[in-house]
Amino acid sequence: MTATLVAKDVSGGYAHRVLFDHLDLTVAPGDVVGVVGANGAGKSTLLRILAGELAPLAGTVSRSPSDAFVGWLPQEHERVPGETVGQYVARRTGCAAAERAMDDAAAALAEPDAAGPEDPNDVYAAALDHWLATGAADLDERLPEVLAGLGFVPGVVAPESALMTGLSGGQAARVGLAALLCSRFDVVLLDEPTNDLDLDGLDRLEDIVSGMRGGVVLVSHDREFLARSVTRVLELDLAQHTNTVFGGGYDSYLHERAVARKHRRDEYEEYADRKADLVARARTQREWSSQGVRNAMRKNPDNDKVRRRAASESSEKQAQKVRQMESRIARLEEVVEPRKEWVLEFTIGSAPRSSSVVSTLNEAVVRQGDFVLGPVSLQVDAGERIGITGPNGAGKSTLLRMLLGQITPDEGTAQLGASVAIGEIDQARGLFSGADPLAERFERLVSEFTTADVRTLLAKFGLRADHVDRAVDDLSPGERTRAALALLQAQGTNVLVLDEPTNHLDLAAIEQLESALASYDGALLLVTHDRRMLANVDVDQRWRVEAGRVSQL
Repeated sequence: MTATLVAKDVSGGYAHRVLFDHLDLTVAPGDVVGVVGANGAGKSTLLRILAGELAPLAGTVSRSPSDAFVGWLPQEHERVPGETVGQYVARRTGCAAAERAMDDAAAALAEPDAAGPEDPNDVYAAALDHWLATGAADLDERLPEVLAGLGFVPGVVAPESALMTGLSGGQAARVGLAALLCSRFDVVLLDEPTNDLDLDGLDRLEDIVSGMRGGVVLVSHDREFLARSVTRVLELDLAQHTNTVFGGGYDSYLHERAVARKHRRDEYEEYADRKADLVARARTQREWSSQGVRNAMRKNPDNDKVRRRAASESSEKQAQKVRQMESRIARLEEVVEPRKEWVLEFTIGSAPRSSSVVSTLNEAVVRQGDFVLGPVSLQVDAGERIGITGPNGAGKSTLLRMLLGQITPDEGTAQLGASVAIGEIDQARGLFSGADPLAERFERLVSEFTTADVRTLLAKFGLRADHVDRAVDDLSPGERTRAALALLQAQGTNVLVLDEPTNHLDLAAIEQLESALASYDGALLLVTHDRRMLANVDVDQRWRVEAGRVSQL
């Protein structure tokens, strides 16, 4: 089915805060709309409104035809205890809900005496049509082939019967791809689909998106993915409280946005200069008026009549000029000064230099069930910058833990250097999870900071009064990542370990992180699948981890 999704004059947010308003967007078959903006601008809220999961504060969202199947894939993979991969895919594709609706309709059809507002035959027919449209009829047959194509081998990684709670982040991301491939959505809404995907997964996702039969609206902070995938960009500008649709791809959007911002700034500065000039001239006219009266009085000190007439004529003439100037000021078309966008600015705290050798592995081997990493012989020197890539499940995080002395090899040796001060952002943001309020958790991690110091620092990272007293688990992934960045600034480090640091960060924060890394002079171990970050961050070595082996590129 070809379907169109139309949002007209939509406002979104909460009763106490409107995130965006007067938003118009049409998503037709073949459109791939990328939604960008700072964290908190309302990107996920917009997707929920388009999906029908959340009512807009104002405006309407319509589908043509009205029964078009709109699929929303949220940002985080919800792990339901006891749910298998197959059940998860059925839920994400809407097949499970369609199955329940058809079963309920069939049950109602079997009870002819049950009264209801609608004819049970019509309800069942509609439920059956929807069940067929979701692809539920042959989902069980299609799913194993899709999983195998994505690299899931029964007994090795995760067949359709495996529990979702037992999967790694990368494996769960691949199951998300499987759900997308198995779906029969007419319009697809994707929230951060690139998180936890490796380079192969990103390539597959790009192919999936480009091959979608219907329209796609996606939120992503992966700049290369946006550049390769989107046909239009919707920017939610939190600072200006505006929303703008830019035609063309992502790189075109960056250029047009820069030009538009320069024009707005130039227009305001021209207006401000013009107004300042007129105000200054009006002030001068008033001064001249007063000076003219005083001069007339000095020239004719004994002739009251002449003095009065001169003063009156001078005053009226100058007053007329002042009125004319004030009228010109009033007629100026006001140009509102562009608001300065809040930008995350930070540095990475430094510690005294470590020993010349930070970490050494010598024929080290780690065994975790059927998985074996090694033997590995590597050395990390002080100030050395290393970029690490490889497919999900290859052993990158295990390698990091062994280098940092967090796990002991089963064979060989691992040795950590002296005076090593490690700063780490792990993939799961493990330091910031649990029921503790954010401020309390942060204070325990930096005991030398006072409560006021903690709150001041977190505020610089956009975590203000409404964040610091909330449980850490209640924060968004992006907010937890910013808390981890704040910790890096608060703690001194000479060995920085970043495991997928761009996950959940907005574009401005990613660029700021790259800037901070440029001035950081300690050792760096960077694991990322962000292709533009790999290109932008200078490294001395590149390691590739694959199938339990490490090669130096």
